[in-house]
Amino acid sequence: MKKPVILAIESSCDDTSAAVIKNGEILSNVTANQKIHAEYGGVVPELASRKHQLHIIPVVDTALKRAGITQKDLDAIAFTRGPGLLGSLLVGVGFAKSLGLALGIPLLEVDHMQAHVLAHFAEDPKPSFPFLCLTVSGGHTQIVKVKSPLQMEVLGNTIDDAAGEAFDKTGKILGLPYPAGPHIDRLATQGTACFTFTKPKVENLDFSFSGLKTAILYFLQDQVKKDPAFVERELANICASVQETIIQILMDKMIKASEQTGIKEMAIAGGVSANSGLRKTFEAIGKERGWKTYIPAFQYCTDNAGMIAVVAHFKYLASEFTDQRVTANPRLRFNQ
Repeated sequence: MKKPVILAIESSCDDTSAAVIKNGEILSNVTANQKIHAEYGGVVPELASRKHQLHIIPVVDTALKRAGITQKDLDAIAFTRGPGLLGSLLVGVGFAKSLGLALGIPLLEVDHMQAHVLAHFAEDPKPSFPFLCLTVSGGHTQIVKVKSPLQMEVLGNTIDDAAGEAFDKTGKILGLPYPAGPHIDRLATQGTACFTFTKPKVENLDFSFSGLKTAILYFLQDQVKKDPAFVERELANICASVQETIIQILMDKMIKASEQTGIKEMAIAGGVSANSGLRKTFEAIGKERGWKTYIPAFQYCTDNAGMIAVVAHFKYLASEFTDQRVTANPRLRFNQ
């Protein structure tokens, strides 16, 4: 079989990214960020879609040049179909369909969350099947049983808010810049987890972070009433306590999932998997329990086209092509 060369495009939120993969090897992975959202404390969908329109052509052009590939060398175009922001997705989907039509090559649609899981196959070491993957980001928190590259089963999901949202909302309450996750992570290393927050009681392998956000808000409000300087004085300790609580919630479910399935090939993925506290705790628990643990390189944790390219490679080999009738789906869910 011909070694496929695929251009992949990711535009689900506020990062415009393009990557080139050849026979399963990523040759380039280019991402343009949007700093404008920081001043609003969160992603503004309309601004995000406009920036994608400005970034997508130069990002794709750069990805092709860095890979030493021309458009004529491409065998397929891959793109994120969902989930994500509709306006952002439309830019990537529309560009991919247009380029595919112009070049006369097939399209490969990719689920963004499936791509986070398969980010583990962008570089070595790679997990063996079956493995469990905790996927944690600003919009999603899931435990996925990965049976093969294209066969996955969601064992647990968030019933309300995601872990990444809990970090960002806490940061907003504390007056930290957006996105708050990296700032909380940095401050947590300077403090101790001396404050306790009640962890939600959720059955099975599902997650809930809405109640935790509320508990943190009420705790801070009560403390500030007693001492207006509380947050400023205890900022590092607050961040350490919040971070440890979120990590404990995540790890408790991973332990339970491993015990229920008997699987010890364990992985984490998604933007929150870049958190240093989560990475250290995950590896420590792995050693205690005899797990083989896997964490993607930082460039494959946050939204990027490299992970889209990996899924596209497997889909190309399985001849799972899509056609020009495909549309963006902001609420796309996988449970194959």
